[in-house]
Amino acid sequence: MKIHEYQGKELFHKFGVKVLENRVARSGDQAAAAYDELGGAIAVVKAQIHAGGRGKGTFIENADQKGVQLVKSAAEAQAAAQAMLGNHLVTIQTGPEGKKVNQVIVEAGCDIARELYLGIVLDREKKFPVLMCSQEGGVEIEKVAHETPEKIFKEHFDPATGIQSDQIKSLCDKLELSGDSVAAADTFMKALCKLYVDLDCSLMEINPLVVTGSGDLVALDAKLNFDSNALFRQTEVAAMRDLSEEDESEVRAADSGLSFINLEGNIGCLVNGAGLAMSTMDIIKLHGGEPANFLDVGGGAKEEAVTEAFRIILSDDNVKAVLVNIFGGIMSCETIANAVVAAAKNVGFTVPLVVRLEGTDVEKGRKILDDSDVDLISATDLTDAAKKAVASISQ
Repeated sequence: MKIHEYQGKELFHKFGVKVLENRVARSGDQAAAAYDELGGAIAVVKAQIHAGGRGKGTFIENADQKGVQLVKSAAEAQAAAQAMLGNHLVTIQTGPEGKKVNQVIVEAGCDIARELYLGIVLDREKKFPVLMCSQEGGVEIEKVAHETPEKIFKEHFDPATGIQSDQIKSLCDKLELSGDSVAAADTFMKALCKLYVDLDCSLMEINPLVVTGSGDLVALDAKLNFDSNALFRQTEVAAMRDLSEEDESEVRAADSGLSFINLEGNIGCLVNGAGLAMSTMDIIKLHGGEPANFLDVGGGAKEEAVTEAFRIILSDDNVKAVLVNIFGGIMSCETIANAVVAAAKNVGFTVPLVVRLEGTDVEKGRKILDDSDVDLISATDLTDAAKKAVASISQ
């Protein structure tokens, strides 16, 4: 789960991580009032969407506007907010359709001496979180990682004890921080690592992390993602969820207990089991196709959930064929067969449907499909199913 920058900064402040004073605004008048409340000569108006690259992003409705704007008066803050709110911001992370801006933050100006990068992710290979830093702050860190990976410095830490001062000192040496900045970094980084662990984060990024003229460290940005499986114990974080920023189909699927991720292909997939779903997507690509989604209906899904899965898949206009790949273990092939028939009656298949069933009650499932009037293409194994799904689109 993702949250907005202003929400991330609320959490930062709670854990003792320094941020700039800011106000959330949902209208031009609120932005003007926020500027006056901050009381500075300079402020920044920043669009709030779940995507990075806002400073370089442009609006579909007005290509001259950027997602981050410096303002020097209440009137400028009002104008900047009005240019952003209700419009769609396109960045390197949104796709060409962009994301609608429903709120902005007006943030106090800052004495910026240097800009750094800081991030924390889980290193799955080493099974520990890793704190990453770079002197290349304020730029596309993905480009830095690809072209000059030696400029990114890393320290793994035990979540039970947190990052240690000697590790932070090592990072400071590489970042060329000295004097009061080292002490500031020790407090700052320890607080971030604690937040990461305590709130079940999956990703934390600050870009840029600012070193002020006095040597202090301030988070000028806040990007936080959380482990959705841990939200049951993170009620404060869960309350920050903004459904308007999430894919409608993925939200709908989650409400039905389905594991679903939208992709950009044209072959819809309905599979039971995450591993089998990944294999199905791989073999579709192997034979020249592109999967439109990842969808795991689980081992114990009922007919209603499977029928809803078909509705979600078929609601995507890009889907030109559907591949059902079921290996019946806990789930009965009879359940899937009944769901296929029900979906055909309730939703209707307007694209080719390829079905491969194997496992528990497979003969019963195949008989149900054979006896129905559903127009489908039967497959004997996964390779056969993938080939037929790809071929059905070109016919």
